[in-house]
Amino acid sequence: MFLQPPFRTASSPQRIVSLVPSQTELLAYLGADEQTIAITKFCIHPEEWFRNKTRIGGTKNIDTLKIINLGPDLILSNKEENVKEQVELLAERCPVYMSDIRNYDDAIQMISDIGVLIHKKIEADKLIKCIREEFAKISNVERKIRSIYLIWKEPYMTVGGDSFISDMMDKAGFQNMFAPAERYPTLTIEAIRNLQPECILLSSEPYPFKEEHIAELQTELPSAKLLLADGEMFSWYGSRMLLVPAYFQKLRNTV
Repeated sequence: MFLQPPFRTASSPQRIVSLVPSQTELLAYLGADEQTIAITKFCIHPEEWFRNKTRIGGTKNIDTLKIINLGPDLILSNKEENVKEQVELLAERCPVYMSDIRNYDDAIQMISDIGVLIHKKIEADKLIKCIREEFAKISNVERKIRSIYLIWKEPYMTVGGDSFISDMMDKAGFQNMFAPAERYPTLTIEAIRNLQPECILLSSEPYPFKEEHIAELQTELPSAKLLLADGEMFSWYGSRMLLVPAYFQKLRNTV
């Protein structure tokens, strides 16, 4: 069963399985330690959960039988991060919350939804208030820096305007030059050079770009400022958003 708003649960779920790393971190922030029984191998925050919670595979290859046998009364999933057929199979047996995060507002709504679902509404509302206050501190960027955000190598891939990352770029003061595109376009060095971006952000995930990649690209793109970007700050929706504005301000100051 896929849960739909308005959410009404008579009692707080006591056997939660999270299939989404950023939502696992959110569960921890909201104080759902005892209720959360299983997570994915990519749910690295908090570290104590990563070390001690039952793992049910990766986000794209979850062990559906293992999850069903755990008897969850709530499963947290995401439209993009999880495989549709696997989540649908779980929804035949268990209550499933499916998020679809394309921008800041979607993320705020997701936090609110999960707060209601796990009976932590007060905590979720406080978190949302703090996130809004932090983002308000960086809302007056006068000029956006023409930028490309790379998430993969061989081939190079970037993010379209319908992604959460693109919305975070905008809030950080970086104009996504691929905003007119959808999903995750591939591109060549020549295409990047022709666009003449001021800045190229090399994400730490899913491809782990490092300093050596900056050196490689700088010879091909001498006029662009190349920066390593913390992928979690640009793509993890949830409680990590509290830390994002300060990081964005620091990153932008290096351009």
